[in-house]
Amino acid sequence: MAGLVGRDDQIRLLGDLLTRAIGGRGGALVLRGEAGIGKSALLEHVARAARGLGVRVLEVTGVQAEGQIPYAGLDHLLRPLRPAPTAADSPYRRAVEVLHLLGEPEQPTLLAVEDAHWLDAATWETLTFLSRRLGSDRVAVVMAVRDGEDVDRRLTRAGLPELRLEPLARADAETLLERAAPRLAPRLRARVLAESAGNPLGIVELGGSVARLGDGALSPSALPLSARVERTFGGLVADLPPQTRTLLLVAALNDGSGLDEILAAATLLGGVEVPTEAIQPAVTARLVAVDEQYELRFRHPLLRSALRQQAAPADRRRGHAALAEVLAASPQRQLWHRASAAPGPDEALARELTDVAAAAAPRQAPLALAALTRAVQLSRDPAARGHRQVSSCLVAHEQGDQHTVRRLLGEIDEGVLRPADHARLTWLRETYLPIAWSGPERLLTYADLIDTMRRDGDPERALQAMNDLALRVYYSNVPTPVRDRFTEVTLALGSIDDDPRVPAILLLVAPVEHGVAALRRLERLAHRTDLPPALRSDLSIAAWAIGAFDLAGTFALSAAAEVRAQGRIGVLSQALNAAASAYAALGDTRAAVPLAAECISLAEETGLPMWALGGGLTMGLVEALRGDVAAAHRRAEAAEQALSAGRRLPMLALVQRIRGVAALAEGYPDDAFRQLMRIFDPADSAYFPAHQLLVLGHLAEAALLGGFQDELRPVVRDLEPVAAATGSPALRVGLGYARAVLDGDHQAALAGDLTGWPFDRARLQLAHGTALRRAHRVTESRPPLRAAVATFDALGVTPWADRARAELRATGETRRRPTDALTALTPQEQQIARLAAEGLSNREIGAHLFLSPRTVSTHLYRIYPKVHVKSRAELARVITSSDVR
Repeated sequence: MAGLVGRDDQIRLLGDLLTRAIGGRGGALVLRGEAGIGKSALLEHVARAARGLGVRVLEVTGVQAEGQIPYAGLDHLLRPLRPAPTAADSPYRRAVEVLHLLGEPEQPTLLAVEDAHWLDAATWETLTFLSRRLGSDRVAVVMAVRDGEDVDRRLTRAGLPELRLEPLARADAETLLERAAPRLAPRLRARVLAESAGNPLGIVELGGSVARLGDGALSPSALPLSARVERTFGGLVADLPPQTRTLLLVAALNDGSGLDEILAAATLLGGVEVPTEAIQPAVTARLVAVDEQYELRFRHPLLRSALRQQAAPADRRRGHAALAEVLAASPQRQLWHRASAAPGPDEALARELTDVAAAAAPRQAPLALAALTRAVQLSRDPAARGHRQVSSCLVAHEQGDQHTVRRLLGEIDEGVLRPADHARLTWLRETYLPIAWSGPERLLTYADLIDTMRRDGDPERALQAMNDLALRVYYSNVPTPVRDRFTEVTLALGSIDDDPRVPAILLLVAPVEHGVAALRRLERLAHRTDLPPALRSDLSIAAWAIGAFDLAGTFALSAAAEVRAQGRIGVLSQALNAAASAYAALGDTRAAVPLAAECISLAEETGLPMWALGGGLTMGLVEALRGDVAAAHRRAEAAEQALSAGRRLPMLALVQRIRGVAALAEGYPDDAFRQLMRIFDPADSAYFPAHQLLVLGHLAEAALLGGFQDELRPVVRDLEPVAAATGSPALRVGLGYARAVLDGDHQAALAGDLTGWPFDRARLQLAHGTALRRAHRVTESRPPLRAAVATFDALGVTPWADRARAELRATGETRRRPTDALTALTPQEQQIARLAAEGLSNREIGAHLFLSPRTVSTHLYRIYPKVHVKSRAELARVITSSDVR
């Protein structure tokens, strides 16, 4: 790759990118700089070089007119491929489909994107997510963008490598000018070089203009270079026939490139038929090209920009109106042009766009978000505008687009909002913005607002607003009057047996008062396949909060499977967090690790700090259970800082659980009891009665090992009636263990229903076997100790397994620690290994984890030697032997 003046270093970087992609190490690069700096020339250069190396090249240019149409850019990019992916309507899911498509056949591919800053948001998210997912893929992505604040924000979020193009050095600028306009007079030559300031396009276009027109081409000198270059292009258009200029304006406004529809719209705009020949002067002037499929392409993006900027607003509106009339057979495209043609606020059109958004969400979230964005701009009614803004936030939230959520949150005037929108806005702000939680008095105000909405005849929105706020109420340790008010409003919206959201809300808001009935309702809903996945994710959180961990896992995993297929990463992060939390609470670290790791990865990638924090808390508990105490303490400290800064103090109970379990793992029961008792102390900042249901087993173990039975006794006494009222499975199991600690009757506790509670059953077996051994009933002690060792090993809770192994060894029987090959794998490799062991193909695994099949194949190539296997069948045996039986 050579031939561009002054760009040898950049050419080498692009050549290296191509070489790596050809060799199976895909990558991406963003070319950025001011207009005319040479991005297009480099992009054309790398495309030519790629073709010369046998690389398939797919190209697209971002177009302002297409900015509101989801996937318009992606559709153009993939047009040469048949079939192009169409099933998914999520940028993340489409990214995986594109990677799969590009991997078949086995041919390296370059995606070359011009003016990427003008791509529609869905295409941009797809391509940047795809670029971050490139691993062993033979794909190179090169995108060119102009400088600007919006571009800076986009690139910051994208996190892709950038190559800034600087102005040419003086010697290189002189060389380029001599090529573009040889034999200029020294005075004119000096002025062109001074005015262009090293900008290659400025040198070429201004030099050419000066060669034709003399000094006049350089006035007025006060214009910025980009405007001067655009004026140069505009001057070229000014000499064309009127019909040709009309055609070019319509083409600049159009979201498509078909010459026939451009001709038809120009005919409507001018009132007389415009023949095909009218485009020829622009082709002859090398301003545009028309290919064999009669698709029109501008020679340089600045020409399209110049045409749009120089056209009067009234002409632009008439152009959009003409295109809307021509596109009657394409309702979606027609709608955008109608919206662009609107001369001002148009509530009827805003309602139409809102209806399109409602029909599109959640399966077509980018379309829904684009429609709502334009509806907000056209809104005349302030309250309706606010509702559409809040709805836009919620759509972006489900997609995991936290940057859009945060931007929209700053634009909403909460003074005009209806009660439901006000309540949901509060939930969004406290989820996404680094602000301290408001106190219970503010929550009480929201309960009253929701009740007002119910009385005003809007129960559906009222119930959804209450559902949104329920987890916030749960983690607020609200006083009894606030809890009673939320309960009253919830029950006024429906009974437990009506809407599934009602029992979920009550389990978070009033578990003692309504726990048994609400939990029973959730159990009946567990296998309903018609519940929306977002609702199932909410139900999983409610089930976890009451300590029904197996039920929480069922809801969460079913929700995760569906939203994963839809690419709704915001909901997926929530569902993964709930599933990981459920498995960690059951002591199953092998199942929890990959779920928590993926939750953290996706939440961080899409900027969902609360779910990243939740995943981190779960991972901290897992690390404590596994004996990685240093890592557990690091996570606990980081979480404590974040929660204290946000005044989310009840959530500190989750931090204390990590510290207590870590102390148990280290063999410090005194410290464990002290850390866990903070959750039970009303004077402590970590006091959280709702979490006491979930940690009693750990507290009882610390009491047993540290001799704190007397301190444990009043805790058990206080929780007995709570267990009866809530029906909490975790509290039932914890009380069974605690009673055994207090009265020594382990057999009675083991006789209870411990189905689905392997860690707690093994903990009882360890206590029982230890008591038998110390009573010199050695033979009787061995079976429960053997069972405890086997279960703890299978769960991956090494400190407990080692303790049980030591007790068994004291009976005269030795049980070696098994070799755990899976510990050599990263969390992502563990996920891939498990999915492969379940029989999923590389493509299915890639779709599951948002990776390309080729990258999955590379991971498996690395996994096999780590776990000492050579095939999927052998891998399946290793995985099976590591799982709990």
